[in-house]
Amino acid sequence: MTITLYHGSDVVVPQPLAKVGRNNLDFGLGFYATKIKKQAESWAIVIASRKGRATTPIISQYKFNLDSAKADGIRFKVFEEYNLEWLDYVVACRQGKTAWKQYDIVEGGVANDNVIDTVEDYEKGIITAEQALGQLRYKKVNHQICFINQKVIDNYLIFEKSITISTKE
Repeated sequence: MTITLYHGSDVVVPQPLAKVGRNNLDFGLGFYATKIKKQAESWAIVIASRKGRATTPIISQYKFNLDSAKADGIRFKVFEEYNLEWLDYVVACRQGKTAWKQYDIVEGGVANDNVIDTVEDYEKGIITAEQALGQLRYKKVNHQICFINQKVIDNYLIFEKSITISTKE
Protein backbone atom coordinates (compact mmCIF):
# COMPACT_ATOMS: atom_id res chain seq x y z
CA MET A 1 0.00 0.00 0.00
CA THR A 2 1.22 3.45 -0.89
CA ILE A 3 -0.09 6.42 1.06
CA THR A 4 -0.01 10.12 0.28
CA LEU A 5 1.61 12.34 2.88
CA TYR A 6 1.91 16.13 3.16
CA HIS A 7 4.41 18.44 4.83
CA GLY A 8 3.48 22.07 5.51
CA SER A 9 6.20 24.70 5.39
CA ASP A 10 7.26 27.94 3.73
CA VAL A 11 9.66 26.13 1.38
CA VAL A 12 9.47 23.17 -0.97
CA VAL A 13 11.06 20.10 0.65
CA PRO A 14 11.99 17.68 -2.17
CA GLN A 15 14.63 15.87 -0.08
CA PRO A 16 13.52 15.72 3.57
CA LEU A 17 16.11 15.40 6.30
CA ALA A 18 15.47 13.45 9.50
CA LYS A 19 17.98 15.26 11.67
CA VAL A 20 16.82 18.84 11.02
CA GLY A 21 14.52 20.52 13.46
CA ARG A 22 13.89 20.56 17.18
CA ASN A 23 14.51 17.64 19.51
CA ASN A 24 11.63 18.12 21.91
CA LEU A 25 8.66 17.57 19.62
CA ASP A 26 5.83 15.06 20.12
CA PHE A 27 7.62 12.10 18.57
CA GLY A 28 11.23 13.26 18.81
CA LEU A 29 13.68 14.53 16.22
CA GLY A 30 12.65 13.73 12.68
CA PHE A 31 10.81 14.78 9.54
CA TYR A 32 7.10 15.27 10.22
CA ALA A 33 4.28 14.80 7.74
CA THR A 34 0.57 14.00 7.82
CA LYS A 35 -2.08 12.13 5.83
CA ILE A 36 -4.42 15.10 6.33
CA LYS A 37 -3.91 17.72 3.61
CA LYS A 38 -5.94 20.37 5.49
CA GLN A 39 -3.71 19.90 8.53
CA ALA A 40 -0.58 20.41 6.40
CA GLU A 41 -2.16 23.56 4.94
CA SER A 42 -2.73 24.90 8.45
CA TRP A 43 0.87 24.15 9.45
CA ALA A 44 2.17 25.84 6.28
CA ILE A 45 0.11 28.97 6.96
CA VAL A 46 1.29 29.17 10.57
CA ILE A 47 4.94 28.69 9.60
CA ALA A 48 4.76 31.24 6.78
CA SER A 49 3.00 33.81 8.97
CA ARG A 50 5.70 33.48 11.64
CA LYS A 51 8.34 34.28 9.05
CA GLY A 52 6.73 37.42 7.65
CA ARG A 53 4.76 38.89 4.79
CA ALA A 54 7.00 37.84 1.93
CA THR A 55 6.79 34.18 2.87
CA THR A 56 4.39 31.84 1.06
CA PRO A 57 2.83 28.73 2.62
CA ILE A 58 3.74 25.60 0.67
CA ILE A 59 2.80 21.95 0.96
CA SER A 60 5.20 19.28 -0.23
CA GLN A 61 3.41 16.08 -1.26
CA TYR A 62 4.93 12.60 -1.06
CA LYS A 63 4.13 8.96 -1.69
CA PHE A 64 5.17 6.60 1.07
CA ASN A 65 5.51 2.91 0.26
CA LEU A 66 4.25 1.48 3.54
CA ASP A 67 4.21 -2.17 2.45
CA SER A 68 7.81 -2.14 1.24
CA ALA A 69 8.97 -0.43 4.43
CA LYS A 70 7.19 -3.01 6.60
CA ALA A 71 8.50 -5.89 4.50
CA ASP A 72 12.04 -4.59 5.00
CA GLY A 73 11.67 -4.61 8.78
CA ILE A 74 11.36 -0.89 9.46
CA ARG A 75 10.76 -0.28 13.17
CA PHE A 76 7.29 1.32 13.43
CA LYS A 77 5.52 2.66 16.46
CA VAL A 78 1.87 3.49 15.80
CA PHE A 79 -0.44 5.14 18.32
CA GLU A 80 -4.00 4.47 17.15
CA GLU A 81 -5.58 6.73 19.77
CA TYR A 82 -4.87 9.12 22.58
CA ASN A 83 -4.08 6.72 25.42
CA LEU A 84 -1.71 6.47 28.37
CA GLU A 85 1.11 5.07 26.24
CA TRP A 86 0.76 7.98 23.76
CA LEU A 87 0.55 10.51 26.59
CA ASP A 88 3.65 9.22 28.39
CA TYR A 89 5.58 8.98 25.10
CA VAL A 90 4.76 12.56 24.06
CA VAL A 91 5.58 13.94 27.51
CA ALA A 92 8.91 12.05 27.53
CA CYS A 93 9.83 13.36 24.08
CA ARG A 94 8.86 16.91 24.99
CA GLN A 95 11.08 16.62 28.09
CA GLY A 96 14.04 15.69 25.89
CA LYS A 97 14.09 11.97 26.57
CA THR A 98 15.05 9.80 23.62
CA ALA A 99 12.54 6.95 23.51
CA TRP A 100 12.12 7.82 19.83
CA LYS A 101 15.61 6.53 19.00
CA GLN A 102 14.37 2.92 19.12
CA TYR A 103 12.11 3.51 16.10
CA ASP A 104 12.48 4.43 12.44
CA ILE A 105 8.95 5.86 12.19
CA VAL A 106 6.47 6.98 14.83
CA GLU A 107 2.86 7.66 13.87
CA GLY A 108 -0.15 8.89 15.81
CA GLY A 109 -2.08 11.86 17.12
CA VAL A 110 -0.81 15.41 17.35
CA ALA A 111 -0.46 17.24 20.66
CA ASN A 112 -1.92 20.35 19.03
CA ASP A 113 -3.99 23.27 20.37
CA ASN A 114 -6.91 20.91 21.05
CA VAL A 115 -4.99 18.67 23.42
CA ILE A 116 -1.82 20.48 24.51
CA ASP A 117 -3.33 21.96 27.68
CA THR A 118 -4.26 18.47 28.86
CA VAL A 119 -0.80 17.11 28.01
CA GLU A 120 0.91 19.99 29.83
CA ASP A 121 -1.35 19.68 32.89
CA TYR A 122 -0.49 15.97 33.09
CA GLU A 123 3.21 16.69 32.59
CA LYS A 124 3.17 19.23 35.45
CA GLY A 125 1.28 16.87 37.76
CA ILE A 126 -1.80 19.11 37.87
CA ILE A 127 -4.01 16.25 36.71
CA THR A 128 -3.63 12.47 36.87
CA ALA A 129 -3.23 10.18 33.89
CA GLU A 130 -6.84 9.06 34.35
CA GLN A 131 -8.08 12.67 34.29
CA ALA A 132 -5.96 13.45 31.21
CA LEU A 133 -7.25 10.39 29.37
CA GLY A 134 -10.80 11.30 30.34
CA GLN A 135 -10.34 14.70 28.69
CA LEU A 136 -8.54 13.31 25.65
CA ARG A 137 -11.25 10.72 25.02
CA TYR A 138 -13.44 13.44 23.52
CA LYS A 139 -10.78 15.01 21.31
CA LYS A 140 -10.60 14.34 17.59
CA VAL A 141 -7.28 12.67 16.81
CA ASN A 142 -5.26 14.48 14.17
CA HIS A 143 -2.42 12.71 12.40
CA GLN A 144 1.33 13.00 12.23
CA ILE A 145 4.05 10.66 11.12
CA CYS A 146 7.65 11.25 12.13
CA PHE A 147 10.44 9.81 10.01
CA ILE A 148 13.38 9.38 12.36
CA ASN A 149 15.67 7.33 10.14
CA GLN A 150 17.15 9.05 7.07
CA LYS A 151 17.48 5.74 5.19
CA VAL A 152 13.71 5.27 5.48
CA ILE A 153 13.16 8.71 3.96
CA ASP A 154 15.66 8.04 1.17
CA ASN A 155 14.27 4.60 0.32
CA TYR A 156 10.51 4.86 0.81
CA LEU A 157 9.39 8.51 0.75
CA ILE A 158 9.06 9.88 -2.78
CA PHE A 159 8.53 13.58 -3.44
CA GLU A 160 5.68 14.14 -5.91
CA LYS A 161 5.02 17.86 -6.06
CA SER A 162 4.66 21.11 -4.18
CA ILE A 163 1.45 23.06 -3.74
CA THR A 164 1.40 26.79 -3.05
CA ILE A 165 -1.34 27.76 -0.62
CA SER A 166 -3.27 30.91 -1.32
CA THR A 167 -3.97 32.92 1.82
CA LYS A 168 -6.18 35.46 0.02
CA GLU A 169 -9.87 35.14 0.65
